[in-house]
Amino acid sequence: MLKIQEIRELIKLIDQSSIDEFTYEHEGSKIKLKKRLDELEKAANRVTSVAAVEQSQSPAPQAVAAMQEVKEQPKKEAEAPVQEESLHKITSPMVGTFYAASSPDTDDYVKVGSKVTSDSVVCIVEAMKLFNEIEAEVKGEIVEILAENGQLVEYGQPLFLVRPE
Repeated sequence: MLKIQEIRELIKLIDQSSIDEFTYEHEGSKIKLKKRLDELEKAANRVTSVAAVEQSQSPAPQAVAAMQEVKEQPKKEAEAPVQEESLHKITSPMVGTFYAASSPDTDDYVKVGSKVTSDSVVCIVEAMKLFNEIEAEVKGEIVEILAENGQLVEYGQPLFLVRPE
């Protein structure tokens, strides 16, 4: 059976390569990794074609005025997420359930403003009844937590933003 770190390395290698699908079998265990590039490309093409259709149709003057009024109204949303290019993203190494703490009775591993080192555990991702501790991989400060406790997360999904030191 492969160790979690070995599986992570496999995922990184497949992600960086041009391989679309990979299957590994050993002693009754089987791991199958598949990229979703075709689905993402189709979605991008659909968005592009919808945008082209919308641009080719000119709206009525009343609709333009209504759109301008909506644009001018201030948005009452929460603050925009922090988006600095210098921030490090801690991503999920697998599909699973995100947990911010080791149990419901304990404090979260990290909060916004927490200082972390490269080997600090920041969360747990549970997959098939295995609880995998996720490490920060970088020294710095947690700027934003992007996942909710108990949320299903995908492979490669950003979980935290860290300002490296």
